[in-house]
Amino acid sequence: MTPIKDRMSSPVILALCTLLQLCFGTVYAWSFFQTLLVRDLAWTYSDTALAFSVTIFSLGVSAAIAGTLLPKVGPRALALTGSVFFSVGYVIGGLSIQADSVLWFCLGHGVLGGMGIGMGYVTPVATTAKWFPNRRGLATGIVVMGFGFGALVLSKFLAPLLVDVTRGDLALVFICHGIVFATVLIPSSILLTDPPSQEVMSNSNEPKTRVLQSAAEPTIARCLASPEFVVLWIVFFFNIAAGISVISFQSTLLQEVWGAANPLLEPVVLAQYGATLIAVSSIFNGLGRLFWGLLSDRIGRTNVFRLLLATQMVVFGLLLADINPWVFCGLVCYILLCFGGGFATVPSFILDVFGSKRMSTIYGAVLTAWAAAGIFGPLYVGHLKDQYPGRAVVFCFLSGGVILAIGVVFSYLLSDDRYRVGRPQMRDTLERLGVPIPRGAASGGG
Repeated sequence: MTPIKDRMSSPVILALCTLLQLCFGTVYAWSFFQTLLVRDLAWTYSDTALAFSVTIFSLGVSAAIAGTLLPKVGPRALALTGSVFFSVGYVIGGLSIQADSVLWFCLGHGVLGGMGIGMGYVTPVATTAKWFPNRRGLATGIVVMGFGFGALVLSKFLAPLLVDVTRGDLALVFICHGIVFATVLIPSSILLTDPPSQEVMSNSNEPKTRVLQSAAEPTIARCLASPEFVVLWIVFFFNIAAGISVISFQSTLLQEVWGAANPLLEPVVLAQYGATLIAVSSIFNGLGRLFWGLLSDRIGRTNVFRLLLATQMVVFGLLLADINPWVFCGLVCYILLCFGGGFATVPSFILDVFGSKRMSTIYGAVLTAWAAAGIFGPLYVGHLKDQYPGRAVVFCFLSGGVILAIGVVFSYLLSDDRYRVGRPQMRDTLERLGVPIPRGAASGGG
């Protein structure tokens, strides 16, 4: 029987990876459920922020672990495990809502579901990069764009449909989400595979000099302890922290802005406006992953990071003013454009600086910044919402501007240069080329 990898083609793999990311990306529609949980179950904003933070934290930590496991277990096993965890997490979340238990919701939907997303997120990105060695930027940009579009699919199509079908039974809505995701994710994961090794070798555009340089390549541990990795982690953290604080509450924040502009609007109408913002901003989140990824190929990854942080800092400053709700929506969409851009630029930065052999492990480690930002951003805004309901919007954007300003400073420590420990030794180079080395030959090399 012909192995699956021999029956797969790169366009099919690209479609499967994008579909996986589309489902996992529905996590960014969290503010759709947040309003319902506060209204129907009387949960506090701190409760809902905790649930979202636990999900993002579990996502980031499991992504780091998945990056290490991927070369060992392969994409199919990892994606399948992540798909099962993610789907079961929704089912447990529904049962927790039925029992009105925030703790079990955090453990089920948060920890288990977040772990599923982390396993699923790393796998399609790294696998696509292997299938498209000559077009990595474009291919991975398309895949992560699917993750950005996930919130659109859930907030405007899947979730409203299930709310209508279940007549507003929120517990049943979550359970149905788990079933729907399982029917899509599990078959897609089973078909996922690495390309035939000869295809990777023949199509790779890695410079031939890499063979001569491999003796000087650093270990994974050394890469993770390098200043290049540390600065990248910090810059990535600040970009995510600013964006995710808006994502976690964008529906609620918009409803407050619209309510202040027009106090006669009904809560149902405000909720529809919030869902629309989630959907539209998710499009910008997805497009940002493609736009900024392609732009980084032209102007460099470091310059893109500086643009992302500096322009957002200006936008957060504008959001502090008492502005028109439509302008508010436009500025939030730009924040999501930049938020997605960070995720598109990081994989290419890692490939440029640390090389393709370490990509999955280092990429997973960088995503722990996602975990840390997921704890900091939503919990901070949730606390503001509960303690200072009248000024939460102002405080949210003020703190976001400060975070971005710090990120801009650190971005000037970034460099696109290849990370090297030292120059290759002559003996190592000759051995790799298969050249016999006479006894007494010098082992050092320039």
